[in-house]
Amino acid sequence: EPGRERNPLQTLLAKYWQPLSLAGLMLVAALLPSQIGQPLFTLATLWGLWPISRKAWALTKSGSPFAIETLMTVAAVGALFLGETAEAAMVLLLFMLGEHLEAYAAGRARAGVTALMALVPDKALRIRTTAEGEVREEVAADQLRPGDIIEIAPGARLAADARLLDALGAFDESALTGESIPVERRQGDKVPAGSLAADRVLRLEVVSEPGNNAIDRILHLIEEAETQRAPIERFIDRFSRWYTPAMMLVALLVVLVPPLAFGQSWDEWVYRGLALLLIGCPCALVISTPAAVTSALAAATRQGALIKGGAALEQLAHIDTVAFDKTGTLTLGKPQLTELVSLNGQPEAELLALAAAIEQGSHHPLARAVVTAASERGLSLAAAQELRALPGMGVEGRIDGTLWQLLAPSRVATLDAAMQARVATLEQQGKTVVVLGQPDAAPAALLALRDQIRPEAAVALQELNQLGLQSIMLTGDNPRAAEAIAGELGMGWRAGLLPEGKVDEIAKLGLSQKVAMIGDGINDAPAMKRASIGIAMGGGTDVALETADAALTHNQLGGVAAMIRLSRAALANIHQNIALALGLKAIFLVTSLLGITGLWIAVLADTGATALVTANALRLLRKR
Repeated sequence: EPGRERNPLQTLLAKYWQPLSLAGLMLVAALLPSQIGQPLFTLATLWGLWPISRKAWALTKSGSPFAIETLMTVAAVGALFLGETAEAAMVLLLFMLGEHLEAYAAGRARAGVTALMALVPDKALRIRTTAEGEVREEVAADQLRPGDIIEIAPGARLAADARLLDALGAFDESALTGESIPVERRQGDKVPAGSLAADRVLRLEVVSEPGNNAIDRILHLIEEAETQRAPIERFIDRFSRWYTPAMMLVALLVVLVPPLAFGQSWDEWVYRGLALLLIGCPCALVISTPAAVTSALAAATRQGALIKGGAALEQLAHIDTVAFDKTGTLTLGKPQLTELVSLNGQPEAELLALAAAIEQGSHHPLARAVVTAASERGLSLAAAQELRALPGMGVEGRIDGTLWQLLAPSRVATLDAAMQARVATLEQQGKTVVVLGQPDAAPAALLALRDQIRPEAAVALQELNQLGLQSIMLTGDNPRAAEAIAGELGMGWRAGLLPEGKVDEIAKLGLSQKVAMIGDGINDAPAMKRASIGIAMGGGTDVALETADAALTHNQLGGVAAMIRLSRAALANIHQNIALALGLKAIFLVTSLLGITGLWIAVLADTGATALVTANALRLLRKR
């Protein structure tokens, strides 16, 4: 009844009433004398056959006449005609148990993913400012809109993506990233939905629309991923389409040829044909790949790596080379201004204010570093007009009618030998240099910025090397800065690349090997698309995340090697499952033809193969 909770026994009865009632009837039949037990076995068979035959008929009408339900129906009816009523009932009982086992496996494999839905609370505490003061109101999470101010208590979860308004806050983001240590967030930092406030009451500003927060996006991507099946899975589907009717034809020949050609007993060869029919069922073979893929995707998601489908999972297992973007991928993407060299005698503060004025509003890490440096020095910035990004070159804007540019040194034709030597010295220290000046005039200043290499980058690259993979850095930065960072990390590099240059490099590498491209920015998206597989850093742009075939939600490079190890384990698991399914079938096909094994052993072999394949696939859920 609605509103009443079931006890465990009621839940068990509700879920397994069919096989339990069938088993009960068989037990009663077995305990009674044969003249009473035999009709009861027949009744048990008909009781178990009814739902299976209905499903077989429905599948036949929808264009799938060779489903396992059809084979079960034919085998059970055949056994009844042969008088093997106890065996017919056992066949149906084993089949029902096998179906429940498959359903349990599918549920377990998806549990790690669907549990994400429970991470977003249904309600949130919204703060409204009125003439009388602040008003706190509890609202449904789907009523939150960008710009709303919400308050979250320690131990509560965030109902939407939001920007932190307080100076500092700690959040447990393990549900999305797999990282168990709370993350320190500063004012203005974005915090994903589902994060748990760790230490204090915090206020945040909502930035996501209803149904479009971090958890929703992950669930949506997972739904898409399940439609992108692995090539090996598509092959098995095609294989099973002709394999099942072929086995039915072979079973028919086994039934007809010995009695008609050699005068053998009809009963014996009909029985062997039915056993062959059941053994030939491709259940275990068909489930071998999706069970492993779903388990691997769930394991990856739970540990902060989102892989968009079986095709991407299989592709990851074959990768030979990993190409990395530099800024924001190998480095933290938060460079700092280390030096400003005046070349025209103007005060450094004036030159920094000019540079920051034309970098205002840009989301590029170098631009943010310049603006931050000016802000820290308390400089007032002029309003720049006609701001324009120059892809692969720099940026320009007009200040008080004068056009100023910030360009890469290679794009400035007016650098003399002394300036070029100064630039080279800075770049050899691993710094990125930009030149401030006016078109066709002598440069006004050199700005040197240095990004910090990710703390985990060296270990992550070492792990990839241990897996037999090559690593290469593709960057738009200058060759000297690129060489300094690549040298520290012990990897190959290509520098001075525009977005199309990265695509060309990926294309060249792709002629002889399978390449994964890892990036975080809009400029990385074309190269990620061109590579065998694209992997986005979780803190990257939406364009990069949408283009990628996989994403590291925890933003840690160590996840790359972990993803590849998991994909290789999944592929090995699939091969084991296929060998297991086909190997058991081959053994029992021979024993059935020779009359050594009968109907119920045939179903037990098929159900056993399905159970073994499923259990093997579920091992991936525990893969770390």
